[in-house]
Amino acid sequence: MFYSQELWNEVAKVTIDICVCTYRRPSIEDTLRSLDLQNLPKGTSHRVIVIDNDETPSAKDRVEAIAKTLAVPVTYIHAPANNISLARNAGLDAATAEWIAFIDDDEVADPDWLASLLQMAKTRELDAVFGPAYAVYPDNAPDWMREQDYHSNIPVRRAGVVQTGHTCNALMRASSSLVKGQRFLLEKGKTGGEDTEFFFRLWYSGAKFGISEAAIVHEAVDPKRLNAEWIRQRKFRSGMSFGYHYLKTRNPVTLTLTVLSSAAKVGFCYGMAVLHAWSEQKRNYWTMRAAFHRGWMASAFRTAEPELY
Repeated sequence: MFYSQELWNEVAKVTIDICVCTYRRPSIEDTLRSLDLQNLPKGTSHRVIVIDNDETPSAKDRVEAIAKTLAVPVTYIHAPANNISLARNAGLDAATAEWIAFIDDDEVADPDWLASLLQMAKTRELDAVFGPAYAVYPDNAPDWMREQDYHSNIPVRRAGVVQTGHTCNALMRASSSLVKGQRFLLEKGKTGGEDTEFFFRLWYSGAKFGISEAAIVHEAVDPKRLNAEWIRQRKFRSGMSFGYHYLKTRNPVTLTLTVLSSAAKVGFCYGMAVLHAWSEQKRNYWTMRAAFHRGWMASAFRTAEPELY
């Protein structure tokens, strides 16, 4: 259902804008239905902002048609093209609520997803909260892939601290001085990792993050991603992304240590892969770990990140 922005802001005491970037995915319908079924605390209202990143407004008719069947307000924006950072920034520009959430257009949120994120953020006085995105594998997914669950996206704590997160399942306090005015880097809009960089940047500026294990979304795995090469590329890019953010001091000493450490880890991982050649699951696990450390090593040379999208 479409509402005026002024009326929506007046009614709710706590407002949340949910940004959903989309690109030629019919699954956006299921995403929107799940957002319409959110169980929210009294006095809390949410709105959905759909940002279409296609060259043409290909999702407009689909989004407007399903919006008529929903109670949650829906705003459609066309933000071309083929750059996810551009779409995310268009969502941030359009958002006016106190809180901004992100979910992907191939995900379905549990009914308590948004309330769980909000509760954690308000209770702990956090600038952002992340939740798990659990992969839903088709029947033909390889056993080794399913057992290692490479496609789920689970936020982690490093030494007890949440340093970054992903926009597949996130809530930000838009009113925070650390969040206001921040935008996703356009140069990362085709390589991926734009959300990792975005939240790392906030964390380095002093933002406080948390994780709500109860804020669950589910993502059906794209059949095109059911292969080892796609996972290796993703691991390599992830290693590069983390390497860029951790290596803040770049001089001959730090670069040499990074290369030597990463090379040793790559060698160890490939050695373990050889030792476990008999097990497809373990062999692939170690080769994927090697890809991650190769990416970390490549970050020392400022190697261009591969385009994934």
